[in-house]
Amino acid sequence: MTDKYDYAIDFDSIAAIDIHTHVEIDGCGHRSLDDELMDASAKYFKSGEDRTPTAQAIADHYRARNMAAVVFTVDAQSATGHPSNSVEEIAELAAANNDVLIPFGSVDPLQGKAAITRARRLVDEYGVKGFKFHPSMQGFEPNDRRYYPLYDAITEAGVPALFHTGQTGIGAGLPGGHGIKLRYSDPMLIDDVAADFPDLTIVLAHPSVPWVDSQIAIATHKSNVYIDLSGWSPKYFPPQLVRAASGMLRHKVLFGSDFPVIQVDRWMKDFADLDIKAEAVPLIFKQNAMRVLGITR
Repeated sequence: MTDKYDYAIDFDSIAAIDIHTHVEIDGCGHRSLDDELMDASAKYFKSGEDRTPTAQAIADHYRARNMAAVVFTVDAQSATGHPSNSVEEIAELAAANNDVLIPFGSVDPLQGKAAITRARRLVDEYGVKGFKFHPSMQGFEPNDRRYYPLYDAITEAGVPALFHTGQTGIGAGLPGGHGIKLRYSDPMLIDDVAADFPDLTIVLAHPSVPWVDSQIAIATHKSNVYIDLSGWSPKYFPPQLVRAASGMLRHKVLFGSDFPVIQVDRWMKDFADLDIKAEAVPLIFKQNAMRVLGITR
């Protein structure tokens, strides 16, 4: 691994780390979703015209805000029939902007041994710092033991796994939800993974509606499980999640926006209106993420 994959982020001076941002287009103009899913997602989130900024545009956006951002896409080709935008290109562009971007990889779990090989290559050759999974979109049950060799590889690499949980805007409002099944993103399925892989750091992405109480219980019970707050405007957060983030889970909750479907400026503005204890704020915005990423312990 070359030096270009090392962090050049000044973690002492940045204001925050956004643990959840999407790169949904590559240099060839290929988008992460087919047109029907992309349009439905944009409608669901009311995300406006700039739905697919490039990785470079995302770097510039966060650099201007003195923030770092974890960037990724989702490889769900087996389930959707649509190839993802280039994961490798995201890693390369993150390396070129390593003062602000942190690359996560994505592999298609349904590809079996090929997914494991690719996961290892993304860590060893492209320097990815974690992996993103979307069980509903990728069409797999996270606790199916067929995928345990993949988790073994990620655990051996010493990087975290971030799982989409709860409802999703992907397929929202379409007949049959475009075939996407919400039950795959029940966080209780990931509780099995957390129990069986205690050395694997896991992030449960988003308020896990309709399973928020389960999500809170898992993060309380398992020291290797965290929650990110992406995908929702904070003004719509379930009240029990706000209380937990301010109190008993203040060391386990991470700032995430879901940019570009939710604008980081809007997220920050709405978060400022929540009843969050002052001592929890720096933990949520930066310190907890640094521990998840292995920068601090």
